[in-house]
Amino acid sequence: MKFAYKFSNLLGAFYRHGNLCFSKDGNSVISPVGNRISVFDLKNNKSETLPVSTTKNISCLGISPDGNLAILIDEDGAAVLVSLVTRAVLHHHHFHSPVHSVSFSPDGKKFVITKENVALMYHAPGRNREFNAFALDKSYYGPFDETTCIDWTDDSKCFAVGSKDMTTWIFGAERWANLIYYSLGGHKDIIVGCFFEKDSLDMYTVSQEGTLCVWESDTELEGLRNDDDDVEEIIGEDGETRGDVIKGSTDTPKQVEGIKNVRYSQRSKHYFNKAGDFNKLTAAAFHKKTHILVTGFASGAFHLHELPEFDLIHSLSISDQRISTIAMNPTGDWIGFGCSGLGQLLVWEWQSESYVFKQQGHFNNMNSLAYSPDGQYLVTGGDDGKVKVWNTNSGLCFVTFTEHSSSVTNVAFTSSGFVVVSASLDGTVRAFDLHRYRNFRTMTSPRPAQFSSLAVDSSGELVCAGSQDSFEIFLWSMQTGRLLEVLSGHEGPVSNLCFSPVQSVLASVSWDKTVRLWDMLDSWETKETLRLTSDGLAVTYRPDGQELAVASLDGEITFWNPQTGGQAGSIAGRHDLQMGRKETEKITAKQSAKGKSFTSLCYSADGESILAGGQSKFVCIYNIKEHVLMKKFEISCNLSLDAMEEFLDRRKMTEFGSLSLVDEGTGDGDGVELSLPGVKRGDMSSRRFKPEIRVSSLCFSPTGRSWAAASTEGLLIYSLDASLVFDPYDLDMDVTPASIRQQVKKKEWASAILLSFRLNEMPLIREVLEAVPYDQITVVCSSLPDVYVDKLLNFVASTLEKSNHLQFYLSWAQCLLTLHGQKLKNRSGAVLPTVQQLLKSIQRHSDDLSKLCDWNIYNIRYAAALSKQRGMKRTAAESLSDEEEEEEEVAMDSGGDEENIMNESIIVEI
Repeated sequence: MKFAYKFSNLLGAFYRHGNLCFSKDGNSVISPVGNRISVFDLKNNKSETLPVSTTKNISCLGISPDGNLAILIDEDGAAVLVSLVTRAVLHHHHFHSPVHSVSFSPDGKKFVITKENVALMYHAPGRNREFNAFALDKSYYGPFDETTCIDWTDDSKCFAVGSKDMTTWIFGAERWANLIYYSLGGHKDIIVGCFFEKDSLDMYTVSQEGTLCVWESDTELEGLRNDDDDVEEIIGEDGETRGDVIKGSTDTPKQVEGIKNVRYSQRSKHYFNKAGDFNKLTAAAFHKKTHILVTGFASGAFHLHELPEFDLIHSLSISDQRISTIAMNPTGDWIGFGCSGLGQLLVWEWQSESYVFKQQGHFNNMNSLAYSPDGQYLVTGGDDGKVKVWNTNSGLCFVTFTEHSSSVTNVAFTSSGFVVVSASLDGTVRAFDLHRYRNFRTMTSPRPAQFSSLAVDSSGELVCAGSQDSFEIFLWSMQTGRLLEVLSGHEGPVSNLCFSPVQSVLASVSWDKTVRLWDMLDSWETKETLRLTSDGLAVTYRPDGQELAVASLDGEITFWNPQTGGQAGSIAGRHDLQMGRKETEKITAKQSAKGKSFTSLCYSADGESILAGGQSKFVCIYNIKEHVLMKKFEISCNLSLDAMEEFLDRRKMTEFGSLSLVDEGTGDGDGVELSLPGVKRGDMSSRRFKPEIRVSSLCFSPTGRSWAAASTEGLLIYSLDASLVFDPYDLDMDVTPASIRQQVKKKEWASAILLSFRLNEMPLIREVLEAVPYDQITVVCSSLPDVYVDKLLNFVASTLEKSNHLQFYLSWAQCLLTLHGQKLKNRSGAVLPTVQQLLKSIQRHSDDLSKLCDWNIYNIRYAAALSKQRGMKRTAAESLSDEEEEEEEVAMDSGGDEENIMNESIIVEI
């Protein structure tokens, strides 16, 4: 098996912190998720997480006007220039202090960043390659406190900067004689947003206490005069070039003789609804063409006003949490909202008053995940008590079940793929129907128990759950919901359960250092007891049911033969975990790793390898036969998470000890806020903590082409990257693209296919396959050797996912399965992932086509009725004589509406 897996998508996290941006066409919204960015295509209902990341959580991002470049800036001020076309990092830059906002000029030639109390204007990267993509042009000093927001005039001549000192500063992007800087007051709180009017210097400023000021300028944009004074470049104390330094003050700028300076006057002042300190204005956005101002509040409400009259268009509450950021798409139809408290991302169409996009991930940790049998869906359960089902193709959640009242510890699909089962600490096991989206079965124990593990047998009839406190395993019937049996025998909490895929045998692992095999057909008695050297944490069966893998507390993975009860081998994986050091720990990472172990195991689809993860940023893949580490995947490189760094940061050490220990529990910082259950606001017990990186669950897709990891970052999907694998088969000097194309010209289809698979170039295989005539598919399939049948079926299954030639590739699949079905069945273990991938592709296309037909069923019926009617008329017309045809034409011309009446009657019948 080739481990050419690469990160492909991040599910379960939609927005964390920072500002939202829309793409140039307005059809996609770009959201920062931790130290990555995700692009959500609102037209095609798909999501994509870019394979680039910053060192820490992204605090702000800016998109160039042409939509080709993005600047990502993290919490420490480290910036990354990314191409949105190639998805590649172009340049790194460090601003040496936290950046509050970044904005490109409308012409795309400059961009401004604000940090501390200064605004820095840089030359934007152009089409030419530059050694330093970020060349500083001017530094603007004026505000006395931290800067908060930026806005540009439409012609890129001036920009405005809002500040925490309750003032808004207007600066010239060039040396204007009549406008060097200008300061606007009038507010009593932090400036949240400042916006220029379209093609004007008139301004709107919005502050946190809910005040809107409308400012009018006495000069138009065309009235700005150039200043030809020579300006010297200034070098700062740190050796960094600061370019042209403009220092503003509250005094009126000196007036150039003969030129009148730009002046502002306050036209009007408006107030938003006052509802106490908790309802502060937290975010604002303004669309210049439609004059729509959108404001968000700490209570979760937002308002739409039309300016400058301040007419209220709409008011709605989207949650009970603070709205962190607002963005509007270029056309002004869609409004994007981000709520960091809930990890929620919404796109609202204000004219039709409907949601275009509404997604929310798990608020706290994601505990468990499971793939559906066809690999199309993923189900996850989290500490927030929610069960979410995700579409692996779109990367979006399409249903959320909220019936649980406590943490969901484990989830599973039944063999049919239409029922999801979940276990929770609230003492219930619930079954959800994916046809009607309802909780149709709730299973409980005779006495209250907290369920920590779950398993469903291959038939979907038996459901088992292990208890943390009573050390028992409860067995229910899915059909009736009745408790069938309580399995006793373990002397410690049951940590994990797993059913054999081929037999009715249940494996349970416990902290009592044993693995018990229960026979479900023989009075539910213990079939075998396997002794471990340490507490058992995870157990899983190989896909063929012939091997059992167990992870224990001492960091070992042991392999057992479930038939004989003998140990087949073991892997010491403690040293491969490579734990990081927590900020509050006083021991080294090396010493800390000695007490860590794997908590999740998963076999690959072919059973040759095993995935292992735990309290570490690494997921390890071991070869079972050789018992060696094949590869380690780094789940995250985000230093905003705890336990990421191996060594202690000496910069955080003081004479009183580590700053992390001093500040612990004070409620400061940007971590995750936790409060008492049920408390809406005013909770004095709330504390913030720094999330610790860990992998809570792993699962391999049944198709074998991807695997998923539930981690602190979210749900990470790793897919097989075929472009990185060069795996030629039986290659010699005569196998070349030219010789293969020569065989195609000679119409030697079978020979051309064999040669293309020996070269194993995917585009070439597709070219040869699509050159085969439709009527020759059966002949070619019958003449293929057995070794190439598997390869061709695998290629057809993978190509069918994205190809538009549905009937063509379905014919190939049908012929291969019909002619070679018996031989494929004999080696079902090796072919099973390919067949499941084929089933997934067919099912997805079937769903898409059925939806398309359902939407157009009445159009199809109407078209069929019209064609039938025209056929009847044509037949009648041919049977008539020439004289009768003339009479009919005269009658139709004079009669008037017989044909219309007939059409109406047909439509009524439909």
